[in-house]
Amino acid sequence: METRQLTEDLRALGLKRGNHVLVHSSLRSLGNFPNKAQVLLEALLEVLGREGTLLVPALSYKTVTRERPIFDLAKTPSCVGGFSEFFRNAAGVIRSVHPTHSVCAYGQQAKPLIDAHLGDDTPVGAHSPFQLLRELNGYLLFIGCGLKPNTSMHGVEELSRPPYLFGPETEYELKLSKGEILHKKYITHGFEGYEQRYDRVWDLLGNQDKSRGRILHAEAFLIRSAPMWEKANAILEKAPFYFVDKAVNVSA
Repeated sequence: METRQLTEDLRALGLKRGNHVLVHSSLRSLGNFPNKAQVLLEALLEVLGREGTLLVPALSYKTVTRERPIFDLAKTPSCVGGFSEFFRNAAGVIRSVHPTHSVCAYGQQAKPLIDAHLGDDTPVGAHSPFQLLRELNGYLLFIGCGLKPNTSMHGVEELSRPPYLFGPETEYELKLSKGEILHKKYITHGFEGYEQRYDRVWDLLGNQDKSRGRILHAEAFLIRSAPMWEKANAILEKAPFYFVDKAVNVSA
C-alpha cells in the first residue's frame, strides 16, 4: 500500500521516468510502517525506471575527521540518515571516492556521475556528482527534511568562494575498492561562526523550476538542479553572505 502511494506522490510532485535525481530525506517524516527505507527505495526506482538515476549523499564528516582522517570506500558509514546508509549497502549501488562528501548512485548514469569525484580536492568540486548532476538536467528531491541540508549548495559556494567557506587543508588516507591505499590532501569546509541557510534558494526559483507537495506524511520539495546553481551563484557573486547567518552562541 505504501509503495503505491509513494509512487503516486512522487509523480504528483513532478518526478518522471528517466529523471536523474539526488535525494535528501528523513525516513521518520514518512509515517509509521515497516521497512521504510526499502519501501522508499522501491518507489523511487519504480518512478525513475531503467533510464533514470538515483543518487543519495553518503557524507561521513562525523567519523572521518582531522583527528581520524581515514576513509574506507566499502565500510565507512554515512552520517546523514537512515535512508542514506540503507542505500549505501543496497545491491548494485556504487559510491564515489571522497573522505567526507561521497555520493552513492544506482541507475543509467551512476558510473559517469560517480567515477570522477576522486579528481577533486574540495568537498563539492567540479568533478563531484553534485555538480555533474546539473549537466544532466538533474533534480534535487527533499523528503521531510526541509531545504537546509542541500549539499549541492556547497558546490555553488565553491564557484565564488565566499570568505566563510574553506577551512584548513587535511591529508586523508583513502582505502579504495580493491584495497588500494591512497593518501590525498583536501581543502576542507569551514563555516566557523556561521549557520547555513540554503532554504533561501527556494524564493530565487521560478515556478517552472520547483514544486512542493507531500509524500505520505512528509513535506517534499523538488528542484531543478541547473537553474538552482545559476540563480544561487548569481546572487552569491553580489552578496557573498546571502546563504548564511551569523551563528548564535547559547551559553549555559
